[in-house]
Amino acid sequence: MHTRAHGQPPYRVVVVHGGPGAAGDLFAIARRLATRRGVLEPMQTAASGGEQVSELTTQIERQTAPPVTLIGHSWGAWLAALVAADHPDLVRKLILVGSGAFEAKYVPMLRARRMERLTSAEQLEFESLAQRLNQAEPPSGGLTRLGELAARTDVADPVEVETAPYVTPMDGQSIYASVWPEAAAMRRDGQLLHAVCRVACPVVAIHGDYDPTPVEGVREPLERCGIQFRMVVLARCGHEPWRERHAAEAFYALLEDELHGDAIVGRAQK
Repeated sequence: MHTRAHGQPPYRVVVVHGGPGAAGDLFAIARRLATRRGVLEPMQTAASGGEQVSELTTQIERQTAPPVTLIGHSWGAWLAALVAADHPDLVRKLILVGSGAFEAKYVPMLRARRMERLTSAEQLEFESLAQRLNQAEPPSGGLTRLGELAARTDVADPVEVETAPYVTPMDGQSIYASVWPEAAAMRRDGQLLHAVCRVACPVVAIHGDYDPTPVEGVREPLERCGIQFRMVVLARCGHEPWRERHAAEAFYALLEDELHGDAIVGRAQK
């Protein structure tokens, strides 16, 4: 299966990349957390949201010691939540990092924040690429270019981090074109939030105040669900906290606090 294992077993922490199709994007987080525990970094290769839920579920069942803590970023936060909702026996805790808004009504706020951070020419290019990537034949290199533009809008003060892209059988752009329209439809018709409201484990949502996705788009739907969750907003922080000059260390300290029960350094493994 398409995974990378970091640290020593047992693997009770799983990092879930976003995109969809950004395989390997959480390498730096996995490496950092693995200094104290075993961390699994699965890559999602399936061409639909439902298949990615099944894929991640199988990776957890076969390669970890459940129940695990799922750390999902962006689309990966949604995917992790869907797995936690469907398989409560597999998930001990859910950590949502830079989650997308759980309801479509917050999307105009996201778009407005992004547009105000781009030039007029970049705004037109961004909107064009976002539309064309959802088509049957997306432009070559379009997802890479969209990512470059998003880096301008999504990060407050970036720093370089260790990277290790992962090549999957289906390229990231094709995965995005296949999965994202389905995921967006689930948000529009309420299926996504309905599933999230079934999550039974503790939930921690970590969000940057500079993230173009408004904090309200994560906090308010979770509050209405009535599930057990804690919201943490990091200052001077965008969509990817581990890449932020002023927030990365606070982000990692927060993760360590949430994962203290999974640490294996300095004690015998059981």
